[in-house]
Amino acid sequence: MKSFQFYVIAILIAVTHSCTLNKTDYEAEISTDVTEYYEFKEVSVSNVGAYKVSIESLNGTFYKGYNEIRVKILDTQTNQFIKKTAVKFLPIKTALNSEKSSCPHEYQLKYKPNEEYYLGYSVFLEESDASIKWKIYIDFTVNNESYTVAPDVVIKAQPNKNLNMTTFKGKDGKEYVIALLWPQKPKIAENKLVAGIYQYDPPLNSPGVFPDPSQFLYSQVKGYSLLLDPRMPEPSMGNHSSINNKNLVQQEDGLYYGIVNYTMTGNWTLNFIMLDQNGKTIKGTQVSNEFTPGIEGAKSDLFINILF
Repeated sequence: MKSFQFYVIAILIAVTHSCTLNKTDYEAEISTDVTEYYEFKEVSVSNVGAYKVSIESLNGTFYKGYNEIRVKILDTQTNQFIKKTAVKFLPIKTALNSEKSSCPHEYQLKYKPNEEYYLGYSVFLEESDASIKWKIYIDFTVNNESYTVAPDVVIKAQPNKNLNMTTFKGKDGKEYVIALLWPQKPKIAENKLVAGIYQYDPPLNSPGVFPDPSQFLYSQVKGYSLLLDPRMPEPSMGNHSSINNKNLVQQEDGLYYGIVNYTMTGNWTLNFIMLDQNGKTIKGTQVSNEFTPGIEGAKSDLFINILF
């Protein structure tokens, strides 16, 4: 009996030691200095005629994933901002083979009178590199005269893993994008979780004069739901979940809102099942509730990894 007790204790010590090592090694990878950005700065400035067109984003940088966009148009002769005109925003990616594509974006920007800027967003799908170049086309009209600027911009890797994104093809054959917007810096608590869900809309007509916006259409997905199952997939964590999570549903601004309960810092996988308006599964699989210490946790076939 004593031999059996000693054997069990030895196993427990070995497992604890192994888990501690795994956790310690993993924690060395965790960035505890996650920067939250709240200030908008200029990314690009272009001049056309008597007008200066400024594009702003958080931290003055475009990142892969979701980016809020602000555009200001200044009349340099009067030093007054142009108000309540139609401002159109179209990001275009050019690959090494000259193939052109876009990404989820708000084509018709919304004017914000109190701040005197035009508001939109862009979900950049790829980072800039030697083979990927991005350009933003902005069209606007003043006194019935049309103007266009097309600055080159650089898209950088998103250093904050809480703002990751994923692209995938659904069971319905459509191409989708899910991008995380919030929280930038989660807490060990119940956190509001915000995501954008978009679909690619293939063109229905032959291309006109480039850049023809009808060839680069994306739209916000309407009326879907995103079932949420957060897990800690590291071997030492056993793929455990948490309580009080809430599935993501769409609100009036078109974004999807839910609750994710992070019980500790570390590596989390947000496992999803995406359902359409009729409750039909578009993408995602259920994850087993089995506690699996010592092996990496199973994931849905639709997931986003985060780290905080």
